[in-house]
Amino acid sequence: MNPITEKSIGIDGQVFSERRATLRRRVLKGATLTFNRGFSAFECVVRNQSTDGALLSLAETFSLPTQFDVLISGNDTFRRAHVRWRSMAALGVEFE
Repeated sequence: MNPITEKSIGIDGQVFSERRATLRRRVLKGATLTFNRGFSAFECVVRNQSTDGALLSLAETFSLPTQFDVLISGNDTFRRAHVRWRSMAALGVEFE
């Protein structure tokens, strides 16, 4: 897979330099988000991923809390994620 390059485009169309500390790779993986002590869960798609974070794509994001656990397909353990930004159908998260 190709790495995400140095430039990114913001919501307003402005081009800005990459601000992530680690390089992200494009992926297409399923994932499960859990919160509320495991009583609530959402399915999503991981669009890009690094050791420090990921871009998650969902039907809607506003019912999700700012912290939750993520189990990405192919991994055997949940990781704690913190929302760094959110749009109507996507979340940028940072892993603990």
